[in-house]
Amino acid sequence: MGKEQKLTNEVVRQRYDVFKSWLVQGAEFAGSYDLPKLKACCAKPDCAIPFDKALKIADKNQWVHFYLDDWRFACVWHNPKAYLERLRSFDGVISPDFSLLREMPLSMQVWNTYRNRALAWWLQSNDVNVIPNVRWGDERTYEFCFDGIPRGGTVAISTNGCIQSKIDRYYFKQGLRAMVDRLAPKAIINYSYTPDDIFLPYKEMGMEIIQIPNWQRTVRQKGGVA
Repeated sequence: MGKEQKLTNEVVRQRYDVFKSWLVQGAEFAGSYDLPKLKACCAKPDCAIPFDKALKIADKNQWVHFYLDDWRFACVWHNPKAYLERLRSFDGVISPDFSLLREMPLSMQVWNTYRNRALAWWLQSNDVNVIPNVRWGDERTYEFCFDGIPRGGTVAISTNGCIQSKIDRYYFKQGLRAMVDRLAPKAIINYSYTPDDIFLPYKEMGMEIIQIPNWQRTVRQKGGVA
């Protein structure tokens, strides 16, 4: 079989692979739900730009994050190869953040965790620097939401929209405690507010907490248009 025919067959295979299993080809898996294992990252960025803004900016000396409404970056799941070179041109990427909402069926939360992890693994395998993003819901998600993320490295989380109500704050604190127990990160990157009632106990443990300012809020303070 010639090279051109092999390439054609690969294109056809990927077109009909609606689950995008090719994203995790060659990966090792962890946990009951076979989530791809990611490589550890020790980078500690103090700023990052949202994915939708990164498509329009010339300054590549920064990181890209996905702490956005899911529809704003669903295109990366639907056609990841279309965005690879753009993402690879930046210093690095905080891995995708498809939502885990407590009111969602647990099966959907597993699926979104898989999608987050699969895209992160694929980006890493294509020479993109990736900080693993960790997202949890309620205590049921602890069974799988930390799988595939290495212990002792840098991880990223976000309080953006997650600590506004008393009940949301409770679940965020519970999940953060579970994450620290499970992953023992050396550094936690948090996008948006980093209040002491949530993060001070971990600072006192000697853990490095790095806040990435909310991009839209920062732009508005500078008098720009978010």
